[in-house]
Amino acid sequence: MLEIIASGGLVGLVIFVLSVTAFAFAVKFFLDLRPKKIVPEDLAAELRELLANGQLQAALDLCKSKPCSLSSVVSAGLLENDGDWNDIEKTLEDAIAEQAAGYFRKIEILSVIGNIAPMLGLLGTVLGMITAFQQIAATQGSAQGPELARGIYQALVTTVEGLIVAIPCIGVFAFFRNRVDQFMAEMTSKVQSIFLPLKRYRRRMSNAQPKPRKEAGK
Repeated sequence: MLEIIASGGLVGLVIFVLSVTAFAFAVKFFLDLRPKKIVPEDLAAELRELLANGQLQAALDLCKSKPCSLSSVVSAGLLENDGDWNDIEKTLEDAIAEQAAGYFRKIEILSVIGNIAPMLGLLGTVLGMITAFQQIAATQGSAQGPELARGIYQALVTTVEGLIVAIPCIGVFAFFRNRVDQFMAEMTSKVQSIFLPLKRYRRRMSNAQPKPRKEAGK
């Protein structure tokens, strides 16, 4: 296996380094993109209970003590509590979108590697064919098969290496992209559930406020 990788030359070595990098990032994302690190169920339950009891400051302190994507979104909404409810909802939507964008930027590295690897493979193919034709030119067309085999072999090896790296990278990127979408949808549902008691409280307070009476004769 090492002999085949080495036969790809410098381009093959670069592709191999990309494959190791992609594998390392894939493992990291698999460990990071988990429910307990993004939308922990126990934290969501605690926050909902605190907001149901009107303990907004305690909820904010809890978010600071347990940093994660969910706590960041909830903190943004709590800090906007002085505004009206539409402002809070807009802040929560923006915070969730920001979290999603952050995760998408991170996993984008897999897509980049998946697109670069076959291009490098193509580069290796072209370099290998150039080597083969250069040998033909140097021997004025009398080059034998063994003399041409090195360049053609390098061309085929780099092509295969590029595809072997690219195909899994694109597949893993799609997997993590769907995973992020799933977590963001779940976070939206959790955040709505957490803020539901506060929304109901603010609605009751709004309805309890006396409406201004119309002046007589108007």
